[in-house]
Amino acid sequence: MSLFKEWNKLISNQTQATIDDFWQEYAGGEQKIYQDLLANYPAKLTGKIGELAAKYEVRPVIFMGFLDGIQTSLANPFKLDDLDEESEVDLDVVWETLLFNMFKADADYLYGLEEWKNIVTEERYKQIYDDFRRSRTVRVEKKPGRNDPCPCGSGKKYKNCCGKNA
Repeated sequence: MSLFKEWNKLISNQTQATIDDFWQEYAGGEQKIYQDLLANYPAKLTGKIGELAAKYEVRPVIFMGFLDGIQTSLANPFKLDDLDEESEVDLDVVWETLLFNMFKADADYLYGLEEWKNIVTEERYKQIYDDFRRSRTVRVEKKPGRNDPCPCGSGKKYKNCCGKNA
């Protein structure tokens, strides 16, 4: 079975009784990997999956979870389906995208790492956070007219709904 299939099976088989231990193992390993990755900026993370898992003292399936999570932050994402412990990886990280994605995942234990100070300035860090916040904001492009349908979706005219007290 490929590590990616094993990873998906591990995630889907979690229960109330196992989720806390799983999360502690995964988040602890992920944090250790990211601390090293950020501390060694701009070096790339390369090597065999099994060897990298051993380096970070995580099970290979947990390292696969890390690979699954970082895919959207790589300049050249790769196919995970057929990877095993002997597969070579070469991660070309887009650092600002990685930070944005950490905000998006609400991974405070990752975006709060001190090692980010070696990669982005405090001003740029705040800008990326602001970009993330703006990406979640719903904007109405123009104020609806009195007789337009209300943007809240009620089906009423704006003047008889949200625009009543405007």
